[in-house]
Amino acid sequence: MIIFREAKREDLERIVQLLADDMLGTGREDVSIPLHQAYEQAFEAISKDKHNELIVAEWDEKVVGVCQLTYIPYLTYRGSWRAIIEGVRIASECRGKGFGEALIKEAIVRAKEKGARLVQLTTDKQRSKAKHFYEKIGFKATHEGMKLEL
Repeated sequence: MIIFREAKREDLERIVQLLADDMLGTGREDVSIPLHQAYEQAFEAISKDKHNELIVAEWDEKVVGVCQLTYIPYLTYRGSWRAIIEGVRIASECRGKGFGEALIKEAIVRAKEKGARLVQLTTDKQRSKAKHFYEKIGFKATHEGMKLEL
């Protein structure tokens, strides 16, 4: 049975390992121990922010998935809230077994409970399987996302 819960400080090393365990993350994350201080600082900031949730999926007493859920107030849609899903990762040995879908559905339930009007996410264009996965769950590519790396 999959258990979803807020991430704890002791999960951080595993979370970073999950973030690094894919074709893009391997080049941008640093799994060396001790963890880079920036990870510690980011975890603290996320943990203290009432508009952020770092959700982990635990199976067989091991963290096998993670996603960050951020709530943002908007003036559009009559001043509604939206939730943004970021940093979604499932352990490579658990992919294709329903863990990712369960994690996203958990994030959607939490967003509804907080009163969000919509949930949005981005996925890198290089991740064609991820795009198909999100479409299967019901997400639609209605906008073209743009980023500027600083």
